[in-house]
Amino acid sequence: MDDVLNRRMIVALMALLPIMLMVYFSQTMQAPPGAAEAAQAAELAALPGNAAEAPVVGLEPPMGSLSLGAMDAARASNARNPFVTGPIDPAPPFRFSGSAADFANAGECLALAAMAEAGPSDIGQRSVIQVILNRTRHPAFAKTVCGVVFEGSQRATGCQFTFTCDGSLARRYGEEAWAAARSRADQMLAGSVFAQVGQATHYHTDWVYPSWSPKLEKLTQVETHLFFRWPGRWGTAKSWTAYRGGEPSFAALTAGPAPMPEMSGLPDIYDLDASVAIAPLPLDTPKVSSGEVVMRLPSGKANFIVLATGAGPQAALTTAKSLCTGQGTCRVMGWLSRDQVPASFPLPRGARDTLQFSYSRDPAGAEIVLYNCDTFPGLPREQCIPRGR
Repeated sequence: MDDVLNRRMIVALMALLPIMLMVYFSQTMQAPPGAAEAAQAAELAALPGNAAEAPVVGLEPPMGSLSLGAMDAARASNARNPFVTGPIDPAPPFRFSGSAADFANAGECLALAAMAEAGPSDIGQRSVIQVILNRTRHPAFAKTVCGVVFEGSQRATGCQFTFTCDGSLARRYGEEAWAAARSRADQMLAGSVFAQVGQATHYHTDWVYPSWSPKLEKLTQVETHLFFRWPGRWGTAKSWTAYRGGEPSFAALTAGPAPMPEMSGLPDIYDLDASVAIAPLPLDTPKVSSGEVVMRLPSGKANFIVLATGAGPQAALTTAKSLCTGQGTCRVMGWLSRDQVPASFPLPRGARDTLQFSYSRDPAGAEIVLYNCDTFPGLPREQCIPRGR
């Protein structure tokens, strides 16, 4: 009897041995703490059109800053990329979790972005708001609504929504416009969904063709905006995280000059040039024939200049192009005197109000050129930095 029992125990132990070995090796081969987060950060950084490189392109910058030929060519390129087939799943309702102050700040940021990016259009504003709320829950972007809207405005090399760093924050909107945009923002913060754009995290107008556009899935078109998501899991709500509040102050974001709070929690690649104080010019700074270079990053991707007295718009553009001789992202911003040039990013209100010239080139080489039309009269309205109205 004992022999039978012993044999049964041995057989049971032999059956359990593989399982015990699997448990042992799985525990000993587990990734070290932080490895999973680092791997995810690397995946996010490799996505085309990530938060470090790709601004969304809405109604601002204006169409007049591009030639008609370039706009037609962009529309033709966009038309060659097909829309996804099949139904588009709507985004899950936004679940707000935060204080009354968080709700107020988030609503103001959404309303401002909606007006700046889509004008007075109801569906245009709702589509923009939906993308912002989608981004807020996606790990590739900032974790707050205002953080998403102002993402990159603290970087010398560019912002996600161009209106936050091209001088457009000086624009004034009427009370009726604010009330309508706030109402839409509050509704969507409370769970209303604009289903047409689905789980899109990107959009651009049909008259530009960013380098990331053909690498994403094209979902739909709302007026002149085309909406996109990443392929695979990163393009779905399955990768999203819950919103936790903690909104920065809308008043501080639009007033300056306090430095931007930490908003993303992502690795350093997302915070390149996050705080750029004026330093001695790099030795390889190109010579300019008009004006003076006051600040230039060692990479050459961002430049502050003082415009030459009496210089016209073409002279300002020529100076910008002489500083942006390579490929990829490059920005040049110009003022009339050295005492107007800010010491760092983000631009304080005074520097935004006195900005005279803005040149931006995206990774694909598309250029956006804007002027202060009080200083440069006679230009089409579409080429003017938006001002109070």
